[in-house]
Amino acid sequence: MGELKMEDVTLPALFEQARKIHSTATESCADQETLRRGCEALEKCEEMVGKLGLFSANETKEDISTTNLKYILVSFYLAELTEKITQDDRIPILRASQAKLKEFIAFCEAMELAPEEELQASLQGGPNSVVDRRAQKIARFKRQKAAEAKLLEIMERKERRGRSTKASALSTPVEAGEEDLLDDDGEEEREAWLTTISLAICKALDLLEMLKKEDEMLSAVRERQLKEGDNEFSQAVLDERAKKAESWHRGAATRAQFTKPSPPITCATFAQDVLEGRATVSQAHDHKHQPMIFGPASLINSRPTNERERIAAQVFQPGHRLPTMSIEEAGLAEMDIMNKWQERNVKMMEEANSAWYKDNNSGKPRSGEEEEDDEDDDDAVARARAFDDWKDENPRGAGNKKLTPCG
Repeated sequence: MGELKMEDVTLPALFEQARKIHSTATESCADQETLRRGCEALEKCEEMVGKLGLFSANETKEDISTTNLKYILVSFYLAELTEKITQDDRIPILRASQAKLKEFIAFCEAMELAPEEELQASLQGGPNSVVDRRAQKIARFKRQKAAEAKLLEIMERKERRGRSTKASALSTPVEAGEEDLLDDDGEEEREAWLTTISLAICKALDLLEMLKKEDEMLSAVRERQLKEGDNEFSQAVLDERAKKAESWHRGAATRAQFTKPSPPITCATFAQDVLEGRATVSQAHDHKHQPMIFGPASLINSRPTNERERIAAQVFQPGHRLPTMSIEEAGLAEMDIMNKWQERNVKMMEEANSAWYKDNNSGKPRSGEEEEDDEDDDDAVARARAFDDWKDENPRGAGNKKLTPCG
């Protein structure tokens, strides 16, 4: 606040300072001292709003002036900043934030600022089924996105008008009485604050549901601790449990090498292991193929003892792609493909031969379309034969007597 005390600052200046702290805490992480200072400023704003009597229970949003609309957000800002404060016992923080959120939502309902869908859901006690809750969340998310887009549009419109006003002011001098016309953006400011309140309602409803769930979880944990008579775990007990868990994981990683089923080894793979010294000829039935490790473990020439070391040893891998199967496995796979292809060809030939004999069966009844096609073919043949006979009887140029030289 500078050198001025909080009591000496006016309500608009105090609200603007608290709003900047809220935007900083929302966009990035703010320290606890800044959060507490913002909460104190918002509490002072709330007290000053109550003393000045800016809002009345008999009013609606149309009766509230544009200048006072922004002070409706004091409870919402205070709830969000309170929720971000950290302390050992979080349950009082959660309940204080929930109280402010409920106060903000109730005030918006009284001023007819809350959407009708939320009012109906609150009157019915909230959705019971999962489908209704999902539909309500989707509708709320759409309203939130629409409000954010509208705020962005208002901001861009205001910037464009400001640039055009500056350009016109430089080109044309402003006469007396035109200053109010240039700065007359009260309707736009009112629309922006109403949209901000609508966006805050959507966020408040989501935050209230989340805080309720967290409060229930922490209350259940506290009740269980009170029943067990063990409010705080000693550091010795925690260390002992950590050691037991670590030893169990180490033993499980060691056992995993023998419990995991190893892939079947082929003759070519076994021969490669023998040539490279990873197996002996006498281990034909007992040898298990271990993939080559190119990481630190191979440099140290020691086998990994747990899963973590094995994964760490595989960090450094060769630059080329390793083969996924041996030459013998590839040959077997290709042989299977050829056998399946031959079987399919034999089956197709058998089906084709059987279909050929069935199609040539003379006793098979003919359909009506085939009979019509045969009749059309007979008529075409008859017309072609009649045209050939006519051409034989009337040779080319037989009727042109005037064209003959000796006619």
